[in-house]
Amino acid sequence: MDLIYWIIIFSLLGGVLSVIAASTFLLLPERFRIRLLPHFVSFAIGALLGAAFLALLPHSMAKPGTDFHFIGLTVLLGILSFFLLEKMVLWRHCHSDHCEAHAPKEAFDKGKEQSTVTLILFGDGLHNFVDGILIAAAFMTDIHLGVVTSIAVATHEIPQEVGDFAILLHSGMSRVKSFVMNVLSSLTTVLGALLAYVSLAGFLDIIPYVLAVAASSFIYIAMADLLPGLHKKTQLNETVKQIILIVMGVATIYLAHSSLH
Repeated sequence: MDLIYWIIIFSLLGGVLSVIAASTFLLLPERFRIRLLPHFVSFAIGALLGAAFLALLPHSMAKPGTDFHFIGLTVLLGILSFFLLEKMVLWRHCHSDHCEAHAPKEAFDKGKEQSTVTLILFGDGLHNFVDGILIAAAFMTDIHLGVVTSIAVATHEIPQEVGDFAILLHSGMSRVKSFVMNVLSSLTTVLGALLAYVSLAGFLDIIPYVLAVAASSFIYIAMADLLPGLHKKTQLNETVKQIILIVMGVATIYLAHSSLH
């Protein structure tokens, strides 16, 4: 199968299929959603960190002549850049029915629903567009790396899309319209992937640094956005479950990467 088809199929996996999975998840009774969603988040943390440290960074340093120090600098600048984007509410990761940082309830109470919804969808579209670029760069390096990167993207997109749906529904948007808007936003993953495939084809030397940006994205999402939420549950049994699921996420990436090779 041609590389472009791999990229299209797996960028759809990281985008549209994640929206469908999230919308299906929302059909479950609320008590089950509340109990299951933190487990998805724990698993996503492991998958993201596993993809960053076991796949993306090793591949970014594998090409002869790559400047390891510049790879490290790229990761650092990437983390700082995502921090700034999130400060501007352009890069968001809500994983619950209420997201105080990005869509405070007061915004809905004061008649600002439309501007809030627009900002949410724009930020989500931008995020998905960048995900598409990262998926394409991974596939252009190695098909197996592309598959692993897509798995990591999908694992964190599902709980994020659940959060997006919840916020849009709280704003008064219908379920059907929320689904359609999220699907349209997720299609920017494919757009980003296709543009990256065309533009990076003539600049293969910069792909290791794009992979470093991908690693910084995954590290930032896992450590800054997802991990703090786990600290809200301090009971020993909850902590054990979180650790087990994080390890399972890492193991999934490790086994997927090893078996594909």
